[in-house]
Parts: sequence; C-alpha cells; structure tokens
Amino acid sequence: MRIWIDISAPAHVLVFRPLISLLEERGDQVEVTTRDYAQTLELLERHAIDAEVLGAHGGRSRVAKAFALTSRLRALKRYAKGRGYDLALAHGSHELTITARRLGIPSATTFDYEFAWLQHQLGCRAATRVVVPEAIPAERLERYGVGPEKLRRYPGLKEEYYLADFEPDRAALSGWQIDPARTLVVVRTPPDVSLYHRRSNPLFPQVLDHLGRNESVHAIVLPRTPEQRDFVRGLGLPSVQVPDRAVDGQSLIAFSDLVVSAGGTMNREAVALGVPVYTTYGGRLGGVDESLIREGRLIPLSDPRALDLRKHDGERERVRRDPALMLDLLLSASDDRPV
Repeated sequence: MRIWIDISAPAHVLVFRPLISLLEERGDQVEVTTRDYAQTLELLERHAIDAEVLGAHGGRSRVAKAFALTSRLRALKRYAKGRGYDLALAHGSHELTITARRLGIPSATTFDYEFAWLQHQLGCRAATRVVVPEAIPAERLERYGVGPEKLRRYPGLKEEYYLADFEPDRAALSGWQIDPARTLVVVRTPPDVSLYHRRSNPLFPQVLDHLGRNESVHAIVLPRTPEQRDFVRGLGLPSVQVPDRAVDGQSLIAFSDLVVSAGGTMNREAVALGVPVYTTYGGRLGGVDESLIREGRLIPLSDPRALDLRKHDGERERVRRDPALMLDLLLSASDDRPV
C-alpha cells in the first residue's frame, strides 16, 4: 500500500518509528509529513525519518491556533491530492484525518488522552478508525462520534509497544556532569501551549526549586520549547542541567533514579521502563493515568517534599508489547474487518 503518515508532535516520532519499519518490511511505501513544533524535527532527524515539513504550531493564542490549522489544512490538501494514498495514519493529528476525509482516503488516528476536546471533535469524527488504550472507557469517546464500528482498543500503554526493542545507551549520559553518588532525576516541563492545559501549574516551579537547590541531586530538565529552556536556565539553580536540543530522553529515563513530569508521555515511558515516576500534571486526568495511579505505577505529587530522592539500584521490571498489534489495528481502517 501507499501510506501517508502525519507526525505533528515529538512523541509521535517515537510512536511511529517501529510502525514505519514494519510497514517498509511489508513492502509498503510510506511518506511522512510533519510540522515545526518543539523537538519534532530534531527527533525525526535523530531517528532517520524523512519528512516533508508543512506548517508550524500556532502557539498559545486561540486565534493563532485557528489560523495555523486553516493554513496547514490547505497545505496538507495540496500535498496529498493526486498522490494515490491508500491509507492515512496519525497520532492525534486532526489535520490529517480531516484532509484524508476530504480526499476520500481511509484514515486511522490513535491517542491516549481523551480530554483534548476540540482536537478529538475534529479528528475522531473525520477518521475511519480510532485506536486507543483499553484503559480509556469507551463511553468517554462517544461525544466525539466514536461508536463500536469505529473504535479499536489495545491492552497496556503505547510506550510498551514503541519501547519494545529499546535498550538504553550509556552514551546518553556522556554529555552531562553527573556524580554517580547523587540521585539522578529527569524532569519534564508542563505542556503550556496545549489548549487542554491552560491552567497554570504552580507546583512545577516549586518542584524545580526543591530539586535545584538539593546538593544530593542532579536534575536534568527536558523543556518542550526554547522559552521553557530559557526560563529554567534563568532560575540559576545549581543542581539543574538543561540540554540545548533534543536528547535521548528514553535512555536518560532508564538510567535515572526517578522521573517527575508535568506531561503524559514521559510519565508512561518511565512506567514502561520500570522507573519510579511522579506526576505534577495540572489538567484533568485521563483514563490511562487514572489506571496507573490505581495500580500504584504513577504517583500524584502535591508537595515536592514528598519526593523519594533515594537512589534506586537493581533490576527493573519492564513490559514489552509487539508493535505489530497496534499496526494491525491502525491498518483495519483500510478494510471492512469487523470489530
């Protein structure tokens, strides 16, 4: 088949990396589009995925987001028209599913957070298939026009699929000043530019201050945007280090003693790699995080002093799942197989 994939955020690069490999092994022809947002282009380059850059993120403003959406929809339609695609795949890219529907191309979208209301109202209604984790209750998706005929669900976390073949690389630690006697903490900043996370997150600066002044800690902060990077560096916290560009975040997580994240993907990567993880997420929790909290695999944080900053040595329990299962669910958009 001739397959079009749109990658619109950094995490999507990781999701589609093994799926693209599987498609190419099958003999399918894969073409990728993307947008200039956060570390997306850097990660595409790191994983040797060629992509056509069409558009950029609209930023914080709703007006700017609407303009960026309209502009990108036009660009995607111009790009895809006449290319003869058999199927279009995305991870939450509503621009792709809308464009695919306009062009008569079957499409499948996947995501693991169900409360991005506007994104899913647009993307799910336009998609042929919607693929989500079993932890998301099916009734929460009905508001987006996702009924049994459209819905596909998979067990576990998406991170357990795309990290199935992952082995951490110690070279990821070589660029940092790390004393092995100190506790290594990987910290992820909040998704401030997301529409579903407009409330401020006052806990996160408290976490930074608590870790950054602790002489027994090395805190590596992974920002989402240059503005966040400059803000964190401007705090001048002695125990905090910030990279200049995209890094091997999965290896850093694997070698860390714990993770503190205000987002979602890095939380779940830590869970999949068996690393203790705390969440400071300020928005509404989705079904996946609710499930992980119930199981004790994700710890909600309300006070930085509650962080367990001990070193965690020894074997870590991992869950690895076959990405071919997720690919098969996505490919169901191109046929009439029953649910």
